Amino acid sequence: MTARQRIAFQGERGANSHIACRDVYPDYDAVPYQTFDECFGALEDGAVDLAMIPVENSTAGRVADIHHLLPRPAVHIIGEYFLPVRHQLLGIPGASLDDVKTVHSHPQALAQCRVALRELGLVAVAAADTAGSAREISEAGDPSRAAIASRLAAEAYGLQILRADLEDEEHNTTRFLILSSENLRAAAGIGPIVTTFVFKVHNRPAALYKALGGFATNGVNMTKLESYMVGGEFVATQFLADIEGSPEDSTVASAFEELSFYADHRILGVYRASRYRERERIGARTGL
Repeated sequence: MTARQRIAFQGERGANSHIACRDVYPDYDAVPYQTFDECFGALEDGAVDLAMIPVENSTAGRVADIHHLLPRPAVHIIGEYFLPVRHQLLGIPGASLDDVKTVHSHPQALAQCRVALRELGLVAVAAADTAGSAREISEAGDPSRAAIASRLAAEAYGLQILRADLEDEEHNTTRFLILSSENLRAAAGIGPIVTTFVFKVHNRPAALYKALGGFATNGVNMTKLESYMVGGEFVATQFLADIEGSPEDSTVASAFEELSFYADHRILGVYRASRYRERERIGARTGL
């Protein structure tokens, strides 16, 4: 009998990352790890086949630490998934909203519910993850403490929903990257492609301007560009970028050729764009 394949996620069962794993890979065993670093390590060691890692949220921005972990040599991006996130305010059975004083959850979840928590007059307490907070609230049995987590976490830990859909923005969505130890690149021509890469510009005047110029002159759309510090050095800024297209496309190949004159770069993944992107593009055009 063939063993089931395994996919790693950060957090505990019932976390939004767990939901993303079940949505995309329902036939895989979803394996929880306490930290993102442990997820990456499990992938590198062969303990799991894939990893589902959140990188950014439409309300709270990028997820901390991920940008430093993504460039690890044995890790490759093979896909993306956009999960609409609905946060529930969870308390122990019998508790009421009037009982609650503090709310515990992952910093990203707290940030995504900042306005709602302020209006309710509740004190936010940062924790390692959403589902873990739900478990701790269940174990504590204290009606003055609540958690922000998913409906799945409420079911898993026997909690009741005190306020449904607590998120500040209806569009609240988290983008996940699907990681593999195998460098599985999507073939050009199968549909819309995203290429993710990191680069560090040479220490020359206007190097960043010139490095990006090749994408503009070749008509390559850059959908994401973020900078972050490397090794604590203020001059050693590294950039993470997403572009539309494959390195097999002549325009993209020319853009990377120009980039190489002004920066050191490495491609982290070439993968099929999520259909969510097209729905968002149509929505932006139509105003829906």
